[in-house]
Amino acid sequence: MSNTGSQFPGSSIGEGIVTVGIVGASGYTGAELMRLLYGHPVFSLVEVQAHTRAGDDVGSIYPSLALAYPGLHYEPIDGGVLRNLDCIFLALPHGQSQELVSEMLSLSGWHGVIIDLSADFRLKDPADYEIWYGKTHTASHLLDKFVYGLPELYRTSLKGAQLIAAPGCYPTASALALYPFIEEGLLDRESIIIDAASGISGAGSGANDTTHFARADEDFTVYGLPAHRHTPEIDQVLGAKVTFTPHLAPMSRGILATCYANMVRSMDSESTTRLLRDFYADSQFISVIDGFPHTKSVLGSNSAHLTARVDPRTGRLISMCAIDNLVKGASGQAIQCANIAFHLPEDTGLPKVGVFP
Repeated sequence: MSNTGSQFPGSSIGEGIVTVGIVGASGYTGAELMRLLYGHPVFSLVEVQAHTRAGDDVGSIYPSLALAYPGLHYEPIDGGVLRNLDCIFLALPHGQSQELVSEMLSLSGWHGVIIDLSADFRLKDPADYEIWYGKTHTASHLLDKFVYGLPELYRTSLKGAQLIAAPGCYPTASALALYPFIEEGLLDRESIIIDAASGISGAGSGANDTTHFARADEDFTVYGLPAHRHTPEIDQVLGAKVTFTPHLAPMSRGILATCYANMVRSMDSESTTRLLRDFYADSQFISVIDGFPHTKSVLGSNSAHLTARVDPRTGRLISMCAIDNLVKGASGQAIQCANIAFHLPEDTGLPKVGVFP
């Protein structure tokens, strides 16, 4: 686990290896990070930490990873060990990254990259954490130092970044669907409604009354109203005040966001689809399709499928996006950010093709 020194962001890493650790590695996003990192040609996973599973073999918790990481055990969370690594992914529950990030940044001589998958550093206004999470942010002085990690919108800022806040799954799908129209000044920002559904894995690996199989199977329900915690994040990215309604769908993975807004200029469906294609022309993980997005089409991939229509009766925009909530909505996008930070091609080690059927 020796530090690679010259391979940090700021210069090309060449043929070097970037040592990687995952904190909170026993949850779904941690397991997905492990799956994706196994095939990465530059990032080498050498440390997985998780208090609740410390001492357990990774393969005993996730048999799907047994052949990839034979003998790898979860270790207790220890910043002293993490200081030897080049890149750290934090897959902790919301509220737990703040103290650890402060600790890591206080270590003398450490210049690694931290990518936080929780909400702890996504919002720029510390007051929002008290409103939406019910807690005072303990590292608010660091909020402005984090780059928001949605590559398709903030690619330039991610190059060489040391501190990255990976977006939430719902904000990723919603922003990808709506941002091109916001950027062109085409939408009434006070009229945006987002109707989105997520697979059960979006709730994490801990079972509860909502995600228990007997309750979730054959069911489709609204949750998190009227104040889902992703709402201020969506507002922040879009510069709007949205109405956001999340749903729980009886599937393991996937998000489908259907977004509505009044248009300030008349357009037809052909024009809106063309606008999406032009905006994302240089984005390797965006597929703008003629048909309608399916969550199963992006299963296991870091891709997003988009399309848009205009209702000719009302003149209202309907923009849709499907992603895998654990890949593009979490772990895959975090690796995409890391690739950019370390000056690698952003698709390095990441699947573009979904698993079907």
